[in-house]
Amino acid sequence: MIKVIDVAFKEKGKPYMFSINDLELKKNITVIVKTERGLQFGKTVSDIYEVDEKKISSEIKPVMRIASKKDYDQNIKNIKEAKEAIVKCRELVEKEGLKMQIIDANYTFDKDQLVFRFLADNRVDFRNLAKELASIYKTRIELRQIGVRDKAKEVGGIGPCGRCFCCSKFLNDFDSVSINMAKNQNLALNPNKINGVCGRLLCCLKFEDEAYSEEKKNF
Repeated sequence: MIKVIDVAFKEKGKPYMFSINDLELKKNITVIVKTERGLQFGKTVSDIYEVDEKKISSEIKPVMRIASKKDYDQNIKNIKEAKEAIVKCRELVEKEGLKMQIIDANYTFDKDQLVFRFLADNRVDFRNLAKELASIYKTRIELRQIGVRDKAKEVGGIGPCGRCFCCSKFLNDFDSVSINMAKNQNLALNPNKINGVCGRLLCCLKFEDEAYSEEKKNF
């Protein structure tokens, strides 16, 4: 067994598991962790718990340290500079005539990489854009295409049920949702009724499907 803790890098972001590295940790503290992309600033979203290493398929990276005041200030500076990079990137996108919408940008904590996320209807040849960005920011550049569900999670809003989007409120992962789930719940297959604001099938069809399936066993 190994002692681990969950860490998220954004508010309502997906939690990732890290080994505690013999540190005294608890929920709701900021930490510096080691990831495949480099060092990252995050916040613990669980208390310490144990998992069986044999049941984990991927390597568990460690928490490097509890964040200091200097680390906190560096993270704030990174966020500010990433927002400035978004503005510059959008200018370059317009200059290049690329059909893509820049959603956000994030530096790794050590600024070893700058990641831009964008929306696009089709594949985009952004090689020249990446080169220009790398020459400006002197770091590794990644341009990552995301879907409309990701955008809905970032922007937030009110769903057809009158409540805040599940994706922006508590869902951390986008599981696949099928039309069979709507059929299982005896819903009219009207896109206006079973699609969310993002245009995709409602996420709630997924997490309510199990309850409907269980209830049907009694009939």
